Amino acid sequence: MNTPTFRNWQSVQDEVLRRIHAREWPPGELIPNEADLAIEFGCARSTVNRALRSLAESGLLDRKRKAGTRVAAQPVAKATLDIAVIRHEVEEHGATYGYQLITRSVAVPPAPVSGTMKTKAQDKLLHVRALHLADDAAYAVEDRWINTAVVPAAVAEPFDRLSANEWLMQHAPYTHGDIAFSAVQADQQDAEVLGVPLLSALFAIDRVTWDNDASVTKVRLLFAPGYKLRTQL
Repeated sequence: MNTPTFRNWQSVQDEVLRRIHAREWPPGELIPNEADLAIEFGCARSTVNRALRSLAESGLLDRKRKAGTRVAAQPVAKATLDIAVIRHEVEEHGATYGYQLITRSVAVPPAPVSGTMKTKAQDKLLHVRALHLADDAAYAVEDRWINTAVVPAAVAEPFDRLSANEWLMQHAPYTHGDIAFSAVQADQQDAEVLGVPLLSALFAIDRVTWDNDASVTKVRLLFAPGYKLRTQL
């Protein structure tokens, strides 16, 4: 039976996935090289490369230069995590969303912030602190620095009605981000805003988003006790 012609990388990816799942290419097996697959599939080598690269990024293939591409012996499951608009998150839980701007200022950030964002030590950034609510109860504190050299329109935005979280998702494209999760103890300031006892355990998300090599924003989100983060594998 003749192999059909594959016109895009998604169709090549689907066929490679079929062969992996059918154990035509079992775990650990060296698969044909890109040039041979391009001939078999009747497509450009770049199309094959794009498909195999995508599967390698998902953990199903193990690609090594000069050693070829193998089906991963132990595929790595990777979680998918989207940057959430907090208003949507609250409303999806069936709660009424609320928002309060705490402070908005233009200032030189602390050295750890400018270092992380790779801005000059004397550069001023926009600093926004706000409280997100669910059914009038504190949901999360947003502490955010915005690089106005990358997002100049943020200078004119008061953030008194629309959160920086939601505004940036609408107006500031990004290419990638760094994210970290941790448990922290509430300091006096955050405890008062969230209405929890001092040193309460809080779930923290620290994230920096980038537009290629330039930082867009750095944010710490502190969630009130009881918050749960869900994602998909």
